[in-house]
Amino acid sequence: MTTHPMTPITRDLSWRMFFRTIVARSYPRIIGQSRERTWIFFETFLPFLATVGYIYVYRAINAPEDYIGFVVVGGAMTAFWLNVMWLMASQLYWEKENGNLALFIMSPASLMAILFGMALGGMLATTLRAGVIIVLGSLLFGIKFVVVDFLQLFTVFVVTMAALYGLGMLLSSLFLLWGREAWQISLTLQEPIYFVSGFYFPVKSFGFVTAAVSSLIPLTLGMDAMRQLVFASGKALGFISVTHEIAVLIVLAFVFILAAKFWVNYMIRLAVKEGTLTDRRR
Repeated sequence: MTTHPMTPITRDLSWRMFFRTIVARSYPRIIGQSRERTWIFFETFLPFLATVGYIYVYRAINAPEDYIGFVVVGGAMTAFWLNVMWLMASQLYWEKENGNLALFIMSPASLMAILFGMALGGMLATTLRAGVIIVLGSLLFGIKFVVVDFLQLFTVFVVTMAALYGLGMLLSSLFLLWGREAWQISLTLQEPIYFVSGFYFPVKSFGFVTAAVSSLIPLTLGMDAMRQLVFASGKALGFISVTHEIAVLIVLAFVFILAAKFWVNYMIRLAVKEGTLTDRRR
């Protein structure tokens, strides 16, 4: 039986299909990155070199030793931000350029499940690289960690990743609709995010208003909470309490994922209506 070209796309919305799609899409992220050695180098050692530069600056001005630890934690988190910007936010645009996006949209699988799979695979692969940066920094510079609460630290990490990759899923749809500017936007946002998120210094230094605005980026509160939980002077240099930061991160994760779902649905409706996703929208 021949299907009429205007027949609506039927999606399998069962939980079984949803989770199978997540596993299938995360698999190439986990396995593929380990096969491409250059990615391991660029995502691990280049962020670590930038981290080492800040460490020597703090050593030269005789900054407190905890600041060295702040830098190492920030250097580890840069791996997640790079992963979100280059392998999440820009991914749907590159899938369209390679001809795969049409297959994603026509498949019975949920596009949100595909995005969740991309996020999960990227997060697991990047966690290993971030761990390497922390271990190298600790061994080379003798950083002392004083973990206050392991359960709370784990909670902070999980909700930070949920909010961060929720933001990545949202940006992936927006970058696709913006078209060729996606690459330039990724480049443009990279260094400003490093600065306003306090990757290499306590975000409290900005003052309350600027720090509060910077908190819209999940990494800002995530790093601040982690530093409060693993360094002796963390609480004194923290922006707000860890409990409040966890609550805000949960809200951000919820908002970003809902917004990502809205834009994904909009993108699918646009693709079905017009038969294409052009570089510029009218």
